[in-house]
Amino acid sequence: MTSALLTDHYELTMVRAAMTSQTADRRSVFELFGRRLPEGRRYGVVAGVGRALRALADFRFDGADIDFLIEAGIADEQLVDWLVNYRFTGNIWGYPEGEVYFPGSPIVVVESTFAEACLLETVLLSIYNHDSAIASAASRMTMMAGGRPCSEMGSRRTHERSAVAAARASYVAGFSATSNLAAGREWGVPTMGTAAHSFTLLHDTETDAFRAQLASLGVGTTLLVDTYDTERAVAEAVRLTDGQLGSVRLDSGDLGIIARQVRDQLDDLGAAGTRIIVTSDLDEWQIAALRGSPVDGFGVGTSVVTGSGHPTCGFVYKLVARADSADPDAELLPVEKKSKNKGSVGGRKFAVRRLDAQGLAEAEIVGISAAPADGGNDRALLVPLVVDGDIVGEEPLQAARERHERSRAELPVSAWRISKGEPAIPTIMLESDGDLVHNPYAST
Repeated sequence: MTSALLTDHYELTMVRAAMTSQTADRRSVFELFGRRLPEGRRYGVVAGVGRALRALADFRFDGADIDFLIEAGIADEQLVDWLVNYRFTGNIWGYPEGEVYFPGSPIVVVESTFAEACLLETVLLSIYNHDSAIASAASRMTMMAGGRPCSEMGSRRTHERSAVAAARASYVAGFSATSNLAAGREWGVPTMGTAAHSFTLLHDTETDAFRAQLASLGVGTTLLVDTYDTERAVAEAVRLTDGQLGSVRLDSGDLGIIARQVRDQLDDLGAAGTRIIVTSDLDEWQIAALRGSPVDGFGVGTSVVTGSGHPTCGFVYKLVARADSADPDAELLPVEKKSKNKGSVGGRKFAVRRLDAQGLAEAEIVGISAAPADGGNDRALLVPLVVDGDIVGEEPLQAARERHERSRAELPVSAWRISKGEPAIPTIMLESDGDLVHNPYAST
């Protein structure tokens, strides 16, 4: 199955009408960006780049796609002839996966003909909006976890294919593993899991359930100890493993208090090496509240796969420059929306992260139509993803994960707050001559 119909109806009708007006082949620049961060967020995380590149590779109109478009009256003969041979032949630059972003950051820059670039709007927005929302929430959670591992286990709380994407995005932002096997197979995300309460309830006694799990998975496994009586279960788990049990999992109650009680009990019973894992509808605030508790790891479900209250980033895809003819050498002219509260800044963008002498981020500098002058310690943010139609930006998922850790570490201390507030650094837009531009994405 191709990815070409993962798009909106009006993308095709725009191309059809542009063919009629003979403007479809005008060289154009589109940019994908966010006007603002979700309320209360100090930074966002770019995710979905690898998925977007895979979708682009599959963006072809096969016979079934064409038949549907004809039968639905969406495509006329001229458009059909063009779609049959569609292949994106332009260039795409973007923030690499795992990088942090801010309001107005030109996360993706697409340069091609209007027709070729227009068709990519919906598929790019759907992937980036979803995956970046998940990664942004996951980043806050791993930040609050303070180095203790977080595992993603929210597949049952979202669409089955969204679950795979969410597991991938969470891993980019620092989660250590996922419960989703498809994410393991498709993207190499480490998978984990042991047993639910139903497994304990299946057996005649909790001891029988523990024995069965230990016989199958070994003493390094994690036993769920709060199906009945937590204190008794912990004592039995230690007895059955001679104090060598890998972990116990707590899934209910006041986790901070119970974790302290369980830690004391484990230590008293000689199981000082047994770890405590907590689950139960955790989010970044609850993880932060548990930082002082003897918790060794967190399992997060609903909150991470739904973006912790912000399931989309509000990214848009706007035409910012176009030629006035189909001549490939024609000059690109800036264009912009003037709509109230939904304006845009015309001209192709170039972005750098300005760092201070200690390597901490001071500002997002966005140059319009030309790269901003080097501030002495600037880090370029845009990298080539597609060159003349060839995908060049693929990379291992581990590279994105490591990049996120480095990028987040550059942020000032304000980024580490989960209370509502302004973006951690400002976005400054500059003309090619260095003059400041009115920035509609700046905080007011």
